[in-house]
Amino acid sequence: MTTPLRLGIAGLGTVGVGIVRIVQKHAELLEKRAGRPVVITAVSARSKTKNRDVDLSDYAWEDDPVHLAKRTDIDVFIEVMGGSEGPAKDATEAAIAAGHDVVSANKALLAIHGQSIAEAAEAKGCVVRFEAAVAGGIPVVKALTEGLAGNEITRVMGVMNGSCNYILTRMENDGMTYEEVFDAANQLGYLEADPELDVGGIDAGHKLALLASIAFGTQVNFDAVALEGIGSITIEDIHQAADMGYKIKLLGVAQMTGRGLEQRMTPCLVPDTSPLGQLQGGTNMVVLEGDSVEQITLRGAGAGMGPTASAVMGDVMDIARGSRMTTFGQPASTLRKVRAATAAISAPYYLRLQLLDKPGALAKVAAVLGDAGISIDRMRQYDHHDETAPVLIVTHKTTKSALDEALSAFEKTAVRPKRRCLPSWVSDTQPWRPSN
Repeated sequence: MTTPLRLGIAGLGTVGVGIVRIVQKHAELLEKRAGRPVVITAVSARSKTKNRDVDLSDYAWEDDPVHLAKRTDIDVFIEVMGGSEGPAKDATEAAIAAGHDVVSANKALLAIHGQSIAEAAEAKGCVVRFEAAVAGGIPVVKALTEGLAGNEITRVMGVMNGSCNYILTRMENDGMTYEEVFDAANQLGYLEADPELDVGGIDAGHKLALLASIAFGTQVNFDAVALEGIGSITIEDIHQAADMGYKIKLLGVAQMTGRGLEQRMTPCLVPDTSPLGQLQGGTNMVVLEGDSVEQITLRGAGAGMGPTASAVMGDVMDIARGSRMTTFGQPASTLRKVRAATAAISAPYYLRLQLLDKPGALAKVAAVLGDAGISIDRMRQYDHHDETAPVLIVTHKTTKSALDEALSAFEKTAVRPKRRCLPSWVSDTQPWRPSN
């Protein structure tokens, strides 16, 4: 085939410019690998006059991405604008209606509207691909839909937001407070325009919902993801968790159970010697478990111009080669609606208490935990100079419901924690068998 594959790019921010650079720099290589030329026909962005350090003079310009999506001289509409509503959604729907294939880096759009978009695309015979929407440059979508297609997936887990991992590792390595690292990350451009999307776990939750849909053949359901961000983590938590042999990571876990689909994105303790515990900076890591392959680990850059643009071009090359895959790895009409389930797996929990320094205080804490059926694995008390004593407890495996019962019971005792840690800081890596 010698007919060029013609691209229309909506959005010329970091990722859009990265795509342009790849096409311009590697035109000959792309043609060899695709068996046909891959060219850019038209582009769209908010400002035509903005300096983007790339030559756009050969491409038609559209102020409105919807107009770009409807052009008859494009074959693939590339949406890298972002946002779950407005221009991104309107333009994507217009491209599908016009019969164009779509490649998107927009995890929010697909996590919220993925089912309707998939149904519309498949009805029109169009392809919607979104490798760049999940874990940056890591080909985890391709791994699930293609490489592991012969497996029944049992669990998906990992660190899926590089900005949060950057903040947590900077706190640990440099002894900086959350507020200090947050400001530094924001100044470096590591955070979304609305930082809460990152630090609140929302961005990572979008990614987890997409992976869960592919892994378990379910309709994507972001609303069912249990979310808890990193905003309440203190430098004391970082230091004292490290003292117990753990690191804190924003960890996503999705698994199908007899009660329904569990999806959660929460701060967790992981052993500091594990691959997840050793993950530094903006790197992502995704662990996939299947009945035949058992477990594989994918690690790489979670964001940035090069990695994300590379992921976009991976999808483009599949389309150029003639690959016609359904959006979530199977026909949208076969994706199941399943009940959302809360985590019930037994696991160790971490508690950091500021305990009033009174005789018998620790005994009462142990008694309350014991009454809830929770046994203590490790406990450590630190020196203090005021009326409260810092106490760290790591429990043996228990359930969240049992821990919630114990935490409620604390409030009824004469010795009350001045501050308690988040009960969902669970080390859920016990079933995970690290390869190293």
